[in-house]
Amino acid sequence: MNTSIPAAPMPRGFFAQIQSMNNEVNAMSPIDVKIEDGIATVCINRPERKNALSVAATNGLTDAWEKIEADDSIRAAILTSADCGVFCAGLDLKEATQIARDEGVDILSKMRDPFHETMRACKKPIIAAMTGSLMAGGMMLTLNCDLRVGLKGTKVGITEVKIGRGSPWASPALSMLPQPILMEIVLTGDLMPIERLHEYGFTNYIEDTPDAVRARAFDLAKRIASAAPLSVVAAKGSVRATMDLGCAGGLEEGKRLHEVVYASNDAIEGPKAFAEKRAPVWTGT
Repeated sequence: MNTSIPAAPMPRGFFAQIQSMNNEVNAMSPIDVKIEDGIATVCINRPERKNALSVAATNGLTDAWEKIEADDSIRAAILTSADCGVFCAGLDLKEATQIARDEGVDILSKMRDPFHETMRACKKPIIAAMTGSLMAGGMMLTLNCDLRVGLKGTKVGITEVKIGRGSPWASPALSMLPQPILMEIVLTGDLMPIERLHEYGFTNYIEDTPDAVRARAFDLAKRIASAAPLSVVAAKGSVRATMDLGCAGGLEEGKRLHEVVYASNDAIEGPKAFAEKRAPVWTGT
């Protein structure tokens, strides 16, 4: 995969605006959602805890994906996090320990959607802007994304076997990584250089700096947001269906998903705009 093509720059001060906003609201919510030009940027803002997934952060992410799914003006989403060298360290083990000690329950019982199935079911394309290393639940979040941009020199892993937890959510990675590699990751719990996983096609791009990671993700999101919205949703749905159902079942589901596309006004507008040598005006109808 080619990593040498420069990505279009993000708007001036784009992430700085998010970071500033996060600093103001972090006491109330560890998740920030910014919507601009049809692109939602979801930012985990817990740098002091390596962006670990607390109860509040996990429930905040569920709220974010529900909001994105329900908003027809949003065409694509980016998941990123505050810069601290770690994109997401997974479950907040300190909070998990405290909850188990004080309340006698597992931390997952306090989360609305502990395995982030709302995110996985989101019809809008989601791009992971992984600005640091990631492990455990951080890997779970990236598996739920449709495109991934990583940071050179970072590491990736599923570390649950080292702490006695579980990773049932890792199974879909079998469609993204060779079986022996996935087995090594889940059975040893060791971290791998992201460059190694990039060789297997796990990431679309890897970049030199966190800002370059976000710029690449934003460029991808802009290109998706400029495409016909019904076609984008159906395309994502078709690929996901094939992952879940296999080739034959995925083909049938893909044809069903595209029925609304072929019957849409956009299906007329696209060829018409091409013939008239102008940019299409999508209505999503």
